[in-house]
Amino acid sequence: MIFLTQLVYVYPGKESTFHAFEDVAIPLIAKHHGELLLRVRPNAESIVESRSEPPYEIHIVRFERDEDFARFAQDPERQGALHLKSESVRSALLIKGAAT
Repeated sequence: MIFLTQLVYVYPGKESTFHAFEDVAIPLIAKHHGELLLRVRPNAESIVESRSEPPYEIHIVRFERDEDFARFAQDPERQGALHLKSESVRSALLIKGAAT
């Protein structure tokens, strides 16, 4: 079991383009033995301490195996929507972990 946390930073004004990408990508997670555990849009009131700007969204996803995540990443339907991600995501930080 692997866990992925992603902090997503979206270009201002490109939120709807990012949502269009997510509308394609998020349903594909389950197809590849994954589960979206948490999807959060933090706001100023939810930040306790930060030395940088908060991300637009935070995702926590679980996959059975690394291979499942790799298949999700290469899914043809997701690949077809990557232009939406490129147009809308300024940067992202992906953190990989495992349950202990």
